[in-house]
Amino acid sequence: MPLFSAEAGHSKGVQRFAWSVLVYNVAVILWGSIVRATGSGAGCGEHWPLCNGTVIQHSPRIETIIELTHRAMSGVALIAMLALVAWTFAATAKRHIARTWVVAAAVLTFNEALLGALLVLLGKVAHDQSASRAVYLSLHLANTLLLLASLALTAHFLSRTMGFMRGVVEHRSFGIATVGLVATLFVGVSGSLAALGDTLFPAASLSAALAQDFSSKSAWLLRIRWIHPMMAVIAGAFICWLIFTSAWRGRNRKLAIGVVCLLGLQYLLGAADIFLLAPTWMQIVHLLGADVLWIALVVLTARLCVVPIGCTEGLCRV
Repeated sequence: MPLFSAEAGHSKGVQRFAWSVLVYNVAVILWGSIVRATGSGAGCGEHWPLCNGTVIQHSPRIETIIELTHRAMSGVALIAMLALVAWTFAATAKRHIARTWVVAAAVLTFNEALLGALLVLLGKVAHDQSASRAVYLSLHLANTLLLLASLALTAHFLSRTMGFMRGVVEHRSFGIATVGLVATLFVGVSGSLAALGDTLFPAASLSAALAQDFSSKSAWLLRIRWIHPMMAVIAGAFICWLIFTSAWRGRNRKLAIGVVCLLGLQYLLGAADIFLLAPTWMQIVHLLGADVLWIALVVLTARLCVVPIGCTEGLCRV
Protein backbone atom coordinates (compact mmCIF):
# COMPACT_ATOMS: atom_id res chain seq x y z
CA MET A 1 0.00 0.00 0.00
CA PRO A 2 1.48 3.40 -0.92
CA LEU A 3 2.80 5.42 1.95
CA PHE A 4 1.33 8.59 0.49
CA SER A 5 -1.90 8.80 -1.47
CA ALA A 6 -2.39 10.86 -4.60
CA GLU A 7 -4.62 13.24 -2.73
CA ALA A 8 -2.24 13.76 0.20
CA GLY A 9 0.75 14.54 -1.99
CA HIS A 10 4.19 12.99 -1.80
CA SER A 11 6.98 12.75 0.70
CA LYS A 12 9.38 15.68 0.44
CA GLY A 13 12.11 13.13 0.97
CA VAL A 14 11.47 11.20 -2.25
CA GLN A 15 11.16 14.47 -4.18
CA ARG A 16 14.51 15.73 -2.91
CA PHE A 17 16.13 12.37 -3.53
CA ALA A 18 14.85 12.28 -7.12
CA TRP A 19 16.28 15.73 -7.84
CA SER A 20 19.53 14.74 -6.10
CA VAL A 21 19.88 11.62 -8.27
CA LEU A 22 19.37 13.82 -11.33
CA VAL A 23 22.08 16.28 -10.20
CA TYR A 24 24.47 13.43 -9.38
CA ASN A 25 23.99 11.91 -12.83
CA VAL A 26 24.90 15.27 -14.36
CA ALA A 27 28.14 15.13 -12.34
CA VAL A 28 28.82 11.60 -13.64
CA ILE A 29 28.28 12.81 -17.21
CA LEU A 30 30.67 15.73 -16.73
CA TRP A 31 33.33 13.41 -15.34
CA GLY A 32 32.79 11.12 -18.33
CA SER A 33 33.50 14.10 -20.55
CA ILE A 34 36.77 14.62 -18.68
CA VAL A 35 37.61 10.98 -19.42
CA ARG A 36 37.10 11.58 -23.14
CA ALA A 37 38.76 14.99 -23.30
CA THR A 38 41.90 13.77 -21.50
CA GLY A 39 42.13 10.53 -23.48
CA SER A 40 41.76 8.51 -20.29
CA GLY A 41 39.22 6.03 -21.63
CA ALA A 42 41.96 3.40 -21.95
CA GLY A 43 43.20 4.05 -18.43
CA CYS A 44 42.01 0.61 -17.34
CA GLY A 45 43.02 -1.13 -20.56
CA GLU A 46 40.41 -3.18 -22.40
CA HIS A 47 39.03 -4.53 -19.12
CA TRP A 48 35.56 -4.04 -17.67
CA PRO A 49 34.37 -3.97 -14.92
CA LEU A 50 37.84 -4.72 -13.51
CA CYS A 51 40.55 -2.14 -14.11
CA ASN A 52 43.65 -3.54 -15.85
CA GLY A 53 42.42 -6.98 -14.83
CA THR A 54 42.61 -6.30 -11.07
CA VAL A 55 40.57 -4.71 -8.30
CA ILE A 56 43.38 -2.88 -6.47
CA GLN A 57 45.60 -0.56 -8.51
CA HIS A 58 49.22 -0.19 -7.45
CA SER A 59 50.91 3.07 -8.53
CA PRO A 60 48.18 3.93 -11.04
CA ARG A 61 48.74 6.45 -13.82
CA ILE A 62 46.65 9.64 -13.85
CA GLU A 63 44.63 8.21 -16.76
CA THR A 64 43.82 5.15 -14.67
CA ILE A 65 42.70 7.29 -11.72
CA ILE A 66 40.42 9.38 -13.97
CA GLU A 67 38.83 6.33 -15.61
CA LEU A 68 38.52 4.40 -12.34
CA THR A 69 36.87 7.39 -10.67
CA HIS A 70 34.29 7.52 -13.44
CA ARG A 71 33.52 3.83 -13.02
CA ALA A 72 33.12 4.26 -9.26
CA MET A 73 30.81 7.23 -9.77
CA SER A 74 28.76 5.22 -12.28
CA GLY A 75 28.45 2.39 -9.76
CA VAL A 76 27.09 4.79 -7.14
CA ALA A 77 24.67 6.18 -9.75
CA LEU A 78 23.36 2.66 -10.41
CA ILE A 79 22.78 2.02 -6.69
CA ALA A 80 21.06 5.41 -6.31
CA MET A 81 18.88 4.61 -9.33
CA LEU A 82 17.72 1.32 -7.83
CA ALA A 83 16.97 3.09 -4.54
CA LEU A 84 14.95 5.72 -6.40
CA VAL A 85 12.88 3.04 -8.13
CA ALA A 86 12.10 1.35 -4.81
CA TRP A 87 11.27 4.61 -3.04
CA THR A 88 9.12 5.92 -5.89
CA PHE A 89 7.00 2.76 -5.99
CA ALA A 90 6.67 2.76 -2.18
CA ALA A 91 5.63 6.43 -2.00
CA THR A 92 3.20 6.67 -4.92
CA ALA A 93 -0.15 5.28 -5.98
CA LYS A 94 -0.51 2.68 -8.73
CA ARG A 95 -1.32 5.03 -11.63
CA HIS A 96 1.27 7.68 -10.73
CA ILE A 97 3.08 8.94 -13.85
CA ALA A 98 6.42 9.09 -12.00
CA ARG A 99 6.43 5.29 -11.87
CA THR A 100 6.60 5.09 -15.66
CA TRP A 101 9.51 7.48 -15.89
CA VAL A 102 11.53 6.00 -13.06
CA VAL A 103 11.32 2.57 -14.73
CA ALA A 104 12.44 4.17 -18.01
CA ALA A 105 15.34 5.82 -16.16
CA ALA A 106 16.36 2.47 -14.65
CA VAL A 107 16.37 0.77 -18.07
CA LEU A 108 18.39 3.62 -19.56
CA THR A 109 20.86 3.44 -16.65
CA PHE A 110 21.59 -0.21 -17.40
CA ASN A 111 21.82 0.64 -21.11
CA GLU A 112 24.28 3.42 -20.23
CA ALA A 113 26.48 0.90 -18.43
CA LEU A 114 26.30 -1.49 -21.40
CA LEU A 115 27.30 1.18 -23.92
CA GLY A 116 30.13 2.36 -21.68
CA ALA A 117 31.38 -1.21 -21.30
CA LEU A 118 31.29 -1.76 -25.09
CA LEU A 119 33.33 1.40 -25.69
CA VAL A 120 36.04 0.00 -23.42
CA LEU A 121 35.90 -3.67 -24.44
CA LEU A 122 35.94 -2.83 -28.15
CA GLY A 123 38.74 -0.29 -27.75
CA LYS A 124 36.64 2.71 -28.84
CA VAL A 125 38.48 5.03 -26.47
CA ALA A 126 41.61 7.19 -26.13
CA HIS A 127 42.94 7.99 -29.63
CA ASP A 128 40.75 5.63 -31.66
CA GLN A 129 39.58 7.47 -34.80
CA SER A 130 37.29 4.84 -36.31
CA ALA A 131 33.81 5.58 -37.59
CA SER A 132 32.42 2.91 -35.29
CA ARG A 133 33.65 4.92 -32.27
CA ALA A 134 31.58 7.87 -33.47
CA VAL A 135 28.53 5.59 -33.79
CA TYR A 136 28.94 4.21 -30.27
CA LEU A 137 29.61 7.68 -28.90
CA SER A 138 26.47 9.04 -30.56
CA LEU A 139 24.36 6.22 -29.14
CA HIS A 140 25.95 6.78 -25.73
CA LEU A 141 25.20 10.51 -25.76
CA ALA A 142 21.64 9.99 -26.98
CA ASN A 143 21.06 7.45 -24.21
CA THR A 144 22.57 9.88 -21.69
CA LEU A 145 20.20 12.67 -22.67
CA LEU A 146 17.21 10.32 -22.56
CA LEU A 147 18.33 9.19 -19.10
CA LEU A 148 18.48 12.79 -17.88
CA ALA A 149 15.05 13.43 -19.39
CA SER A 150 13.58 10.39 -17.62
CA LEU A 151 15.10 11.40 -14.28
CA ALA A 152 13.91 15.00 -14.73
CA LEU A 153 10.37 13.81 -15.48
CA THR A 154 10.43 11.45 -12.50
CA ALA A 155 11.43 14.31 -10.18
CA HIS A 156 8.98 16.69 -11.84
CA PHE A 157 5.93 14.46 -11.49
CA LEU A 158 6.88 13.56 -7.92
CA SER A 159 7.00 17.29 -7.19
CA ARG A 160 3.61 18.11 -8.76
CA THR A 161 0.71 19.02 -6.52
CA MET A 162 -1.84 18.01 -9.16
CA GLY A 163 -1.91 16.36 -12.58
CA PHE A 164 0.40 13.46 -11.73
CA MET A 165 -1.96 10.50 -12.18
CA ARG A 166 -2.84 8.71 -15.41
CA GLY A 167 -6.48 9.22 -16.27
CA VAL A 168 -6.75 12.74 -14.86
CA VAL A 169 -4.38 14.44 -17.31
CA GLU A 170 -4.52 15.22 -21.00
CA HIS A 171 -1.78 15.70 -23.58
CA ARG A 172 -1.61 18.93 -25.58
CA SER A 173 0.62 19.97 -28.51
CA PHE A 174 2.64 16.83 -27.84
CA GLY A 175 3.74 16.34 -31.44
CA ILE A 176 5.31 19.74 -32.04
CA ALA A 177 6.95 19.75 -28.61
CA THR A 178 8.47 16.35 -29.37
CA VAL A 179 9.98 17.77 -32.56
CA GLY A 180 11.67 20.46 -30.48
CA LEU A 181 13.07 17.90 -28.04
CA VAL A 182 14.30 15.61 -30.82
CA ALA A 183 15.98 18.57 -32.54
CA THR A 184 17.75 19.43 -29.28
CA LEU A 185 18.78 15.78 -28.89
CA PHE A 186 20.41 15.82 -32.32
CA VAL A 187 22.24 19.03 -31.40
CA GLY A 188 23.68 17.23 -28.39
CA VAL A 189 24.77 14.23 -30.45
CA SER A 190 26.43 16.42 -33.09
CA GLY A 191 28.12 18.31 -30.26
CA SER A 192 29.64 15.12 -28.90
CA LEU A 193 31.13 14.37 -32.33
CA ALA A 194 32.47 17.92 -32.62
CA ALA A 195 34.07 17.58 -29.19
CA LEU A 196 35.63 14.27 -30.22
CA GLY A 197 37.12 15.95 -33.28
CA ASP A 198 38.51 18.75 -31.10
CA THR A 199 40.13 16.19 -28.81
CA LEU A 200 41.63 13.95 -31.49
CA PHE A 201 42.76 16.73 -33.82
CA PRO A 202 43.62 19.84 -31.77
CA ALA A 203 44.36 23.01 -33.76
CA ALA A 204 47.11 25.52 -33.02
CA SER A 205 44.96 28.55 -33.90
CA LEU A 206 41.43 29.56 -34.82
CA SER A 207 42.39 30.04 -38.46
CA ALA A 208 43.94 26.58 -38.52
CA ALA A 209 40.78 25.12 -36.99
CA LEU A 210 38.61 26.77 -39.63
CA ALA A 211 40.95 25.52 -42.36
CA GLN A 212 40.60 21.99 -40.97
CA ASP A 213 36.82 22.18 -41.26
CA PHE A 214 36.90 22.82 -44.99
CA SER A 215 39.99 20.93 -46.09
CA SER A 216 39.46 17.79 -48.15
CA LYS A 217 42.54 16.34 -46.47
CA SER A 218 41.09 16.63 -42.97
CA ALA A 219 39.64 13.70 -41.07
CA TRP A 220 35.90 13.24 -41.56
CA LEU A 221 35.22 14.21 -37.95
CA LEU A 222 36.59 17.67 -38.69
CA ARG A 223 34.74 18.04 -41.98
CA ILE A 224 31.38 17.48 -40.24
CA ARG A 225 32.18 19.75 -37.29
CA TRP A 226 30.23 22.65 -38.84
CA ILE A 227 27.01 20.62 -38.56
CA HIS A 228 26.84 21.18 -34.79
CA PRO A 229 26.60 25.02 -34.79
CA MET A 230 24.25 24.93 -37.78
CA MET A 231 21.91 22.50 -36.02
CA ALA A 232 22.18 24.52 -32.79
CA VAL A 233 20.93 27.66 -34.56
CA ILE A 234 18.03 25.84 -36.26
CA ALA A 235 16.98 24.00 -33.09
CA GLY A 236 17.35 27.18 -31.04
CA ALA A 237 15.10 29.11 -33.41
CA PHE A 238 12.50 26.35 -33.22
CA ILE A 239 12.64 26.26 -29.41
CA CYS A 240 12.21 30.04 -29.20
CA TRP A 241 9.23 29.89 -31.56
CA LEU A 242 7.71 27.07 -29.50
CA ILE A 243 8.18 28.99 -26.25
CA PHE A 244 6.88 32.32 -27.50
CA THR A 245 3.78 30.75 -29.04
CA SER A 246 2.81 28.44 -26.18
CA ALA A 247 4.61 29.22 -22.93
CA TRP A 248 5.02 32.97 -22.76
CA ARG A 249 2.12 33.51 -20.40
CA GLY A 250 0.57 31.98 -17.33
CA ARG A 251 2.47 30.04 -14.69
CA ASN A 252 5.06 28.69 -17.16
CA ARG A 253 6.39 32.14 -18.10
CA LYS A 254 9.28 32.20 -15.61
CA LEU A 255 10.50 28.77 -16.67
CA ALA A 256 10.13 29.75 -20.34
CA ILE A 257 12.26 32.86 -19.75
CA GLY A 258 14.81 30.65 -18.00
CA VAL A 259 15.00 28.31 -21.00
CA VAL A 260 15.53 31.25 -23.38
CA CYS A 261 18.30 32.62 -21.13
CA LEU A 262 19.97 29.21 -20.94
CA LEU A 263 19.77 28.93 -24.72
CA GLY A 264 21.47 32.32 -25.13
CA LEU A 265 24.13 31.29 -22.62
CA GLN A 266 24.80 28.13 -24.62
CA TYR A 267 25.43 30.17 -27.74
CA LEU A 268 27.95 32.31 -25.82
CA LEU A 269 29.66 29.23 -24.39
CA GLY A 270 29.75 27.62 -27.82
CA ALA A 271 31.40 30.71 -29.32
CA ALA A 272 33.91 30.81 -26.46
CA ASP A 273 34.63 27.11 -27.00
CA ILE A 274 35.50 27.84 -30.64
CA PHE A 275 37.63 30.93 -30.01
CA LEU A 276 39.51 29.29 -27.14
CA LEU A 277 40.14 26.18 -29.28
CA ALA A 278 38.06 23.89 -27.06
CA PRO A 279 40.19 23.49 -23.91
CA THR A 280 39.03 20.70 -21.60
CA TRP A 281 37.58 23.05 -18.96
CA MET A 282 35.58 24.93 -21.59
CA GLN A 283 34.18 21.70 -23.00
CA ILE A 284 33.03 20.73 -19.50
CA VAL A 285 31.35 24.11 -18.90
CA HIS A 286 29.67 23.94 -22.31
CA LEU A 287 28.40 20.42 -21.59
CA LEU A 288 27.10 21.50 -18.17
CA GLY A 289 25.16 24.33 -19.81
CA ALA A 290 23.76 21.90 -22.38
CA ASP A 291 22.62 19.46 -19.69
CA VAL A 292 20.91 22.17 -17.65
CA LEU A 293 19.20 23.55 -20.77
CA TRP A 294 18.02 20.07 -21.74
CA ILE A 295 16.58 19.39 -18.27
CA ALA A 296 14.79 22.75 -18.16
CA LEU A 297 13.36 22.20 -21.64
CA VAL A 298 12.11 18.72 -20.72
CA VAL A 299 10.40 20.02 -17.58
CA LEU A 300 8.85 22.94 -19.47
CA THR A 301 7.54 20.52 -22.11
CA ALA A 302 5.98 18.36 -19.40
CA ARG A 303 4.28 21.38 -17.83
CA LEU A 304 2.92 22.49 -21.20
CA CYS A 305 1.91 19.14 -22.65
CA VAL A 306 0.80 17.05 -19.65
CA VAL A 307 -1.84 19.07 -17.83
CA PRO A 308 -4.81 18.31 -15.58
CA ILE A 309 -8.03 17.81 -17.52
CA GLY A 310 -9.85 21.13 -17.78
CA CYS A 311 -6.76 23.26 -17.17
CA THR A 312 -7.03 26.49 -19.20
CA GLU A 313 -4.06 28.11 -21.01
CA GLY A 314 -1.54 26.51 -18.70
CA LEU A 315 -2.85 28.51 -15.72
CA CYS A 316 -3.19 25.49 -13.43
CA ARG A 317 -0.50 25.11 -10.81
CA VAL A 318 1.29 21.79 -11.32
